[in-house]
Amino acid sequence: MGSRLGRQLGEWYQGGAVAQSLADRIRMLILDGRLTVGERVPSERALAAEVGRSRATVTKAYETLADAGYLARVHGSGTRVALPHRSATRVPAPSDDVIDLTIASVGSTPGLHAATVRALDRLASLLGTPGYSLDGLADLRERIAARYTQRGLPTDPSQIVVTSGAMHALTLITAAFGERGRAAIVEQPTFPHAMDALRRVGMRLVPTPVTPEGWDLAHLAGRIRETRPGIVYTIADLHNPTGATMPDLERAKLAATARSVGALVIVDETCVELDVDRGWTPHPFAAHGPAISIGSMSKLAWGGLRIGWIRADAPHVERLLAVRPSFDLGSPLLEQCIATELLDDMEGLLAHTRRRLTAGRASVRAGLATHLPGVVMPAVPGGLAAWVDLGSPISTNLSLAAREHGLLLPPGPRFTATGVLDRFARIPITWEPEVMDAAMERLGMAWRDLRAGSTPRGGAYEELAVV
Repeated sequence: MGSRLGRQLGEWYQGGAVAQSLADRIRMLILDGRLTVGERVPSERALAAEVGRSRATVTKAYETLADAGYLARVHGSGTRVALPHRSATRVPAPSDDVIDLTIASVGSTPGLHAATVRALDRLASLLGTPGYSLDGLADLRERIAARYTQRGLPTDPSQIVVTSGAMHALTLITAAFGERGRAAIVEQPTFPHAMDALRRVGMRLVPTPVTPEGWDLAHLAGRIRETRPGIVYTIADLHNPTGATMPDLERAKLAATARSVGALVIVDETCVELDVDRGWTPHPFAAHGPAISIGSMSKLAWGGLRIGWIRADAPHVERLLAVRPSFDLGSPLLEQCIATELLDDMEGLLAHTRRRLTAGRASVRAGLATHLPGVVMPAVPGGLAAWVDLGSPISTNLSLAAREHGLLLPPGPRFTATGVLDRFARIPITWEPEVMDAAMERLGMAWRDLRAGSTPRGGAYEELAVV
């Protein structure tokens, strides 16, 4: 069957020095994220037998990669994938005439104003109460629970904790269940600030690859069994940023593998309702095994409506509510009332979102064809963005060049735990067509600058906030 590295090498010999060709191919697999940092590679003898070359050739290739920082020899643990240390500074953004593609949000729903007016009456009935709501308003929790039940996961309102957005939810969860020094499995690419939250509690990030075509389940299961993580963080529906959706069978297998080592699965469902034309809908992840789910109103209704939620089993809810007072004493009541009104018109919310995403997707596709010839847009059945393969590792330089044309675009490495995937860029499909058309024109200017040999100024966007 061969090793995972051996299966991915393909036709690696391009002429010239054999060891250098092998080293170049392995380095490309690392930079593309197909080999993940910390992953063990075969011994020199084993890989030599697998590729039909001498052990001396493989030894030379490994030495070349180790000298450059792409492999690390760990005593008693074999040879593992690494990355060279790179320092980077944040590049300040220009202050005017900027199109900001670090934000992927569908904007406010047309029904938001009317829902806010109706919510005032709902709020009035609460004015005689103390105003603190540690787990959230009962009416809102009932509606959120009902939506889970409609999606195929029977849920009681007592299993819902209302939060001030999805990031607030994840912060509570990591505070309650994170363990300093313990491994946390994260997808690569994934949402940057989720990784930040896990790092903040001292967890060690272990990446596993995801592409628009889906997950490498064998790799994911192997990393779970190998590292026995405390947490597995996944975006199983319309993954941010690749748009992939995990099939039911893979969800069941992942849930079983995580349960076998005692890992807590955290499922980020902030994109779950952003379906355009996927054509099929899986059951919620927690229908397949124990998991804590996170949801949010910001991607459906408006980023300024800071309401999210956690769905969990009773023991997890109890622990979350015990931890929460050290962060806050509940989410704002007016915003909870607005969210309650909006959830009563779920079909209207979904129709607005579908229209916006359909139009934005068409603009990105047309813009790539016009301004970045040769760059192909992957299938995007929904979600927030297109995860675009630029064909070569130029994403960081393209981001810096775009900034000089008044466009903020986070580079691919910003979505990784280890600084790889510089061949990719996340392009949102959430903006209005006229904004997206202008953004793609500016991106085309930056693309032509790079192709003409221009060198952009500045450093990498290591600290850039991404929504």
